Amino acid sequence: MARKNDSFYFDSFQACAELSCKGARLLADIMRSYDPGTLKQRMDEMHAIEQAADEHKHEVLDALVTAFVTPIEREDIAQLSDLLDTVVDRIEGVLLRLYFNNIRTIRPDSLELVEKIENSCSEMVKLLQELPQFKRSKTLRDTVIHINSIEEEADSLYIEAMHSLHTNCTDPMEVFTWHEIYTFLEYCVDSVEHVADVVDSIVMKNS
Repeated sequence: MARKNDSFYFDSFQACAELSCKGARLLADIMRSYDPGTLKQRMDEMHAIEQAADEHKHEVLDALVTAFVTPIEREDIAQLSDLLDTVVDRIEGVLLRLYFNNIRTIRPDSLELVEKIENSCSEMVKLLQELPQFKRSKTLRDTVIHINSIEEEADSLYIEAMHSLHTNCTDPMEVFTWHEIYTFLEYCVDSVEHVADVVDSIVMKNS
């Protein structure tokens, strides 16, 4: 196998971040104009995005098997690749739960959480675009902090949404299903923060 140059890894990271953004926009579009009758078709669209992210992850891991020199520590490359794939998996996980829980209408506060997913994924794209020049980047650290702030905002929205659900909803099945959906929405933003934390760690180790 030919040696992969440094840009291969960074390009793969950026491609996965962009796929996360694509998935987040798709999820937001589905939830804002919710039509249960089209979910099956939209799930196919989302799964294609998830499969593309999987392919990037596998290509990176395959390259690491034979790599002698890597631009950053191989453990960091493997972890970052896995975490980026997890973001897309979590986004798809929300859509799957809307489908198999047979959700008929969208609770309005869930749209605030999906907006945070979109925002955090957009910031993650900026973060991964800056990663190749992490040693001299002027904006990378600020982007990490911004992602952390979005995650804190999502936490607050999650807490209030769960409180409202468990206080005002009288249907036990709705409580059960939306408890899970809110949790997965919050997981999505958490997973982006995990990517940012690893990037931050890479910068700190190499500074």
